[in-house]
Amino acid sequence: MILDVDGIEAGYGEAPVLRGVSLRVDAGQVVAIIGPNGAGKSTLLKTIYGLVPARAGVVRFEGDELTRERPERITRRGLNLVPQLGNVFPSLSVGENLKVGVLPVARRERRGEIERVLELFPLLRERRRQRAATLSGGQRKLLAIARALVTRPRLLLLDEPSAGLAPQAVELVFDKLREINERGIAIAMVEQNARRALALADVGYVLDLGRNAYEGPGAALLEDPKVAELYLGGTAR
Repeated sequence: MILDVDGIEAGYGEAPVLRGVSLRVDAGQVVAIIGPNGAGKSTLLKTIYGLVPARAGVVRFEGDELTRERPERITRRGLNLVPQLGNVFPSLSVGENLKVGVLPVARRERRGEIERVLELFPLLRERRRQRAATLSGGQRKLLAIARALVTRPRLLLLDEPSAGLAPQAVELVFDKLREINERGIAIAMVEQNARRALALADVGYVLDLGRNAYEGPGAALLEDPKVAELYLGGTAR
């Protein structure tokens, strides 16, 4: 097991959001986290990554407790987050964004890591000198993912990777996520496009009102009539 989240409680100010959420990710798995708006999905990722303090519960990564670690230390341990918003520097070029992203890596290894990631993203190599602000939505999302990958994560946390993207761009992003996972990188994603996420996922978790509602293999959740009725907007696949 690469990630073990046990009984996490967290929130903002006095308002509780997560009420004892648990989650597991095995090495190399894709895990989808779905549920209605306000269920606590994005808060869960932020709590795992140290951006929101946990009030109770434990986060363990590769057996080590991370519950009160700072995000920069978590990144160096091999876990990185791609937030939904604010995930690139618009005024910087593609190449400059990657140079900022790779700073947690030892100086002598940075150039090699950027080259390795650009091999995975030939589209970004072609636009290496282009300002991020001028990229399409799908291209910008790929850049955000590439910025996280230059730190050599063994687990990638993704918050709404398809949000705001045109259908063609969604295809591009999900195809790239599949390719990243095939290289042995585990993925835990929060995604409103629940059917698409569960179709890719080995395991799915449904959160509701800050608690675990359902969990199981992604394909099984797609076929579950109750999950489909409550969270997938209709009948099972």
